[in-house]
Amino acid sequence: MSADFAAHDDKPFTIVGVLERTGTPVDRAVHVSLAGIEAIHVDWQSGNRSGLQLDAEQALQFDLTPTSITAFMVGLENPALTFRTQRDINDCSGEPLSAITPGSTLAEFWRTISTIEQVLFVMSGFVLIAGLLGMVTTILSTLNERRREIAVLRAIGARPTTIVLLIALETLLIVVAGCLAGVALLYGLLAIGGPFVADRVGVDILLPWLDSTQGLILGAVIVGATLVSLVPGFIAYRRSIQDGLAVRV
Repeated sequence: MSADFAAHDDKPFTIVGVLERTGTPVDRAVHVSLAGIEAIHVDWQSGNRSGLQLDAEQALQFDLTPTSITAFMVGLENPALTFRTQRDINDCSGEPLSAITPGSTLAEFWRTISTIEQVLFVMSGFVLIAGLLGMVTTILSTLNERRREIAVLRAIGARPTTIVLLIALETLLIVVAGCLAGVALLYGLLAIGGPFVADRVGVDILLPWLDSTQGLILGAVIVGATLVSLVPGFIAYRRSIQDGLAVRV
């Protein structure tokens, strides 16, 4: 297929091999010889099919040596000469050539991705803070409905610190369950969507285990939520038994 999806089915190719999967967009590429490219366009003129249509056998009768190419790859025996060779090619006056080094281009690309990653990390931090504040607000809103329950626990001998620990434990269980559910959802989506992305884009999405950085982030979330839960716990601790057992109309 050409760039405008014109059909070249009059000159079919024979598959002689399948390259090993790399997990990159290269897996979606079809590699043919330059002579093959010349053959499928031998009866074309100015980017359009001419009135004379030739089949594959007739096209092979022509000289299929390419007269020009648009790009090629160069490997150097001495990598130290990479930038010097690049400069010499770019300064060539005989041909309008442009040389790029994939390594430096990829490094610049990853630097750009790193900046975006840092921005997303900061945004996720704000989302986490908003989630913790929302959780505290929810717990505080339920304290009024649970004041009698807390007062009964105090009346049967529960210490104020026990009330604080109970609320902190409840928050801890909720946060741990949320973290586990989030990790399970992540791996589930990757397992389900990975084959689809690999088939459509040609990029394999791996399923690595959580690394140390991600483990520290989850630990920080759990510790932060536990510390934040001390606020409603302290408020419940300050309430008296009489306040909880009094009947309000």
